[in-house]
Amino acid sequence: MTSQSQGIQQLLQAEKRAKDKLEEAKKRKGKRLKQAKEEAIAEIDHYRLQREKEFRNKQTREMGSQGNLSAKIEEQTTETVRNLTSSYHKNMESMMKKLLSTICDIKPEVHPNFRHAV
Repeated sequence: MTSQSQGIQQLLQAEKRAKDKLEEAKKRKGKRLKQAKEEAIAEIDHYRLQREKEFRNKQTREMGSQGNLSAKIEEQTTETVRNLTSSYHKNMESMMKKLLSTICDIKPEVHPNFRHAV
């Protein structure tokens, strides 16, 4: 019987060691999964930053910087307003004379289709 109880004890100890190894393997697996996830996140962040940098460089190269673009638009607007104002002041007097002469200088004439009643 002692050999049976020794055999049972050995089986229980082997089972306990197997259970401990299994738990240790699960912990290692959990750590490794966590580490792999962190590495993947770091790699994704690095890739995202790299692609954003490339995009910004391409955008700057193709379109110019936004500050430069808004300065150009502001300059063009100012130039257009200046041209319109200059044209207004240059042509205002002559247009006023034409309008006033058209309104005030009336030359009464008989319409060519008018017939006298006989």
